[in-house]
Amino acid sequence: MLRTHTCGELRINDVNKTVTLTGWVQRLRDKGSLLWIDLRDRYGITQLFLEEGKSDAALMISARKLGREFVVRVTGIVAERLSKNDKIPTGAIEIKVDRIEVLNESKLPPFTIEDETDGGDDLRMTYRYLDLRRAPVRESLQLRHKMAQQTRIYLDSLNFIEVETPVLIKSTPEGARDFVVPSRIHHGEFYALPQSPQTFKQLLMVSGFDRYYQIVKCFRDEDLRADRQPEFTQIDCEMAFITQEDILSTFEGLVKHLFKSVKGIDIPPLPHMTYSDAMKFYGSDKPDTRFDMKFVELNDVIKGKGFQVFDGAELVVGISASGCAEYTRKQLDELTEFVKRPQIGAKGLVYIQCKADGSFKSSVDKFYSADDLKRVAEKMNAQPGDLVLILSGETNATRKQLNELRLLMGEKLGLRDKNKFSALWVLDFPLLEWNEETKRYHAMHHPFTSPKREDLSLLDTDPGKVRANAYDMVINGTEVGGGSIRIHDRPTQQLMFSKLGFTEEEAKKQFGFLMEAFEFGAPPHGGIAFGFDRLCSLFGGADSIRDFIAFPKNNAGRDMMIDTPSTISEEQLKELGIQVRP
Repeated sequence: MLRTHTCGELRINDVNKTVTLTGWVQRLRDKGSLLWIDLRDRYGITQLFLEEGKSDAALMISARKLGREFVVRVTGIVAERLSKNDKIPTGAIEIKVDRIEVLNESKLPPFTIEDETDGGDDLRMTYRYLDLRRAPVRESLQLRHKMAQQTRIYLDSLNFIEVETPVLIKSTPEGARDFVVPSRIHHGEFYALPQSPQTFKQLLMVSGFDRYYQIVKCFRDEDLRADRQPEFTQIDCEMAFITQEDILSTFEGLVKHLFKSVKGIDIPPLPHMTYSDAMKFYGSDKPDTRFDMKFVELNDVIKGKGFQVFDGAELVVGISASGCAEYTRKQLDELTEFVKRPQIGAKGLVYIQCKADGSFKSSVDKFYSADDLKRVAEKMNAQPGDLVLILSGETNATRKQLNELRLLMGEKLGLRDKNKFSALWVLDFPLLEWNEETKRYHAMHHPFTSPKREDLSLLDTDPGKVRANAYDMVINGTEVGGGSIRIHDRPTQQLMFSKLGFTEEEAKKQFGFLMEAFEFGAPPHGGIAFGFDRLCSLFGGADSIRDFIAFPKNNAGRDMMIDTPSTISEEQLKELGIQVRP
């Protein structure tokens, strides 16, 4: 090795040792007769020290020629620092330098490579290899490494086997858009990159591998957000000969293990909430339960008073924000403008201020007496000093709008603490959801999810009311994992395909291999997939998953560093049998 120690290793008990360090020059501080250099590697920072009259004159000259990010090898003696730095582990010592060797020079970096940088997102993405030298980004990837390591430790302890599944697969019509790969050998035919290893892990259950997992790359050609990338990683799992409760218990255990081993936190048993209750009380199938502020439906106490907005609404529903009764008119107007934003879509907002003296003031005083407002406040369980916020309209849309307002109020009141974790299971999702554009039902999860046996008869009469044996794990209002008990027999799978609008020929072409496999002794099975990047960002207290991916894409799906997607040569296109129209 070119070094005897790393830059994060030396402590006070190493004083008087002769050591050799290697790394990058982060910063120089030249005080004339005294020169300090911060040397950085993956493990930390160590301060180097030179002094006029005590250090070799030629060494002082060469040290002053060092620039930021020069790669150097340094030999010297460990000494106790006079002015200690308790913010870094090596802050009690420094190296009195005897020798410096420049291993490679560096151009001046385009941004400051320190914890707090002056580089914007696009610049840092273009020079991602430099951004990765910064401690916060490096620590994010170290957390990711530990999460993967502990996932394997837990699953290995339960006899799961890690199996790699193909990356070049068949395109499927359900779900998000596929990334497709043209075949050079078979012109006009295409592979697809997997959105998940779903059918393969089910086939592994048919094969007798009763406990499978894989930390696997998946691909979806969909619109991007902070928590989405065109390529992402899943902890993908499947089990045979199990019930839904077995799945929930096993993977609740995984998440508890990760919290304990990675963050040192013991989380309580995860409560179970049905999809219908999640929508009724939170307006979301991924409720943030770090704070209460549940929805209260008000139709029975607020309609029939001549206020047409409420009287003509399918649903009138509210939340109570504790301690916000004294909001100013400006603050209330800002809340109204928030819910009227196009992406939220409410037409307006009604408020009731429950004053500390027991009186009430509302934006609809002309329609409601003090007694009317008191009844609403009592239904809301609002206390003096609280602010009641009410929306109305079509049920599903109104619930979603109020969910956005609830999250905003939670943010304003400091109730969405990233260092606090609240996890739960959401169960009993609808099996199917109606799509207005295609005018047919689509699978809410995927077409292999089994319906609840007691709801099977509804498939013919009221498909929208059929519940699925499906479950999501939600942490802090983020869906981190989801799965289901699968269909494992051909007749039920064929029935499911028919309800999704597949002809028999289409079903056979797309999934004939799976249905045939079900005829060779397929066991009952089910599984789950966790969004690994998302889980890492949650553990790391970040809103974006990018810093937990070594080389991510930007919000436009572009890799700024290698400048892709990009065009390919006409010769390559010709080989693939692809003609590009001018």
